[in-house]
Amino acid sequence: MSLKAAVIIPAAGFGTRMKLDHPKQFHKLAGAPILVHTLRAFIDHPAIEEIVVVVPRDQLAHTRELFAQYAPEAANKNLSLVAGGARRQDSVYNGLKALSDRCRVVLVHDGARPLVSPEVINRCYQGAVEHGAAIAAVPVKDTLKMADLDGFIDKTVDRTTLYQAQTPQAAMKTLLQQAYEHNGDRDVTDEASLLENASIPVQLVEGAETNFKITRPEDLVVAQRLLSEQHIPVMRIGHGYDAHRLEENKKLVLGGVTIPHTHGLAAHSDGDVLTHALCDALLGAVCAGDIGGHFPDTDNRYKGIYSIKLLEEVIGVVLSRGYIVANADITVVCQAPKLAPYLERMKTLLAKTCQTVPENLNIKATTTEKMGFEGKKIGISCHAVVLLQKDS
Repeated sequence: MSLKAAVIIPAAGFGTRMKLDHPKQFHKLAGAPILVHTLRAFIDHPAIEEIVVVVPRDQLAHTRELFAQYAPEAANKNLSLVAGGARRQDSVYNGLKALSDRCRVVLVHDGARPLVSPEVINRCYQGAVEHGAAIAAVPVKDTLKMADLDGFIDKTVDRTTLYQAQTPQAAMKTLLQQAYEHNGDRDVTDEASLLENASIPVQLVEGAETNFKITRPEDLVVAQRLLSEQHIPVMRIGHGYDAHRLEENKKLVLGGVTIPHTHGLAAHSDGDVLTHALCDALLGAVCAGDIGGHFPDTDNRYKGIYSIKLLEEVIGVVLSRGYIVANADITVVCQAPKLAPYLERMKTLLAKTCQTVPENLNIKATTTEKMGFEGKKIGISCHAVVLLQKDS
């Protein structure tokens, strides 16, 4: 039977070398904060029963909100947030104290290493189970020089047995606790140093060149590219349809634009079938019902309302669920009037309301060659298809 493990993710620093006005772990890359990418790497691992994320005390509430927004699946794990300490080792110790008694193996992984792979996690976990402690590491590739006090080369260092330490760094929980007790208040740079000071052997397991820590501004460029390659955007499709009768003595409004014509569309609102179809498509894409449920024709607040106002509310629903409009394709079916002169104005207005650019909207008009209610000038209908993308 596999031993239950926990991961402690220390992310309580600020990262001053990044020259950002916010802690680097909250910097957004490829659609989510760096810390969220790191968290996701451990959510689906079968051996990880608990996750403890350590952040600055004044960022606890903010981090909780970010996880709810970007990683709601983490709710299925035993996830805890704890406040960090003055040093990395203090933050990890705070996380260690938050673990349950069920935990047997502890992995510690830097919050700013978002590209750790399942294979590296597996190797660290297995190394700890088999040998008591293990860390991910990669062989040093470059020739190393030792300098004298004047900045000249003193000698070349043999790199044959040299490795660059990474995380995760894993150990049996009892051994890590023992290492902390032995170390006292001495400064250490990582968990392996704690274990070494306590004479506890640590196995080196294969890390990965892509499992680097985001430390400098140029690291953001590389991480953005690699995360973007891994990131499959969440997409949602919605379809909307609406139709209304034409009647005399009403103004004709389509796509928010008033069009000169002998007839307008009969409806509780302004009868804008184009905007209504778009609203329904948007609501359908986020599984939020339909326009009738949100704005019933029994409610006098919507009597004669300009439908662009309804679209504003619908877009609010879409954005609140974390989506933006990737594109929309809309087809208006009517025999008359000719709509071509007004399509660009409609696109501009609808795009602004949908908080996107006109290039993401396509509006076209067609007739039915005098067939059906549209062809007989009894009414006008509209189809809309939208593609939503998770907001990056």
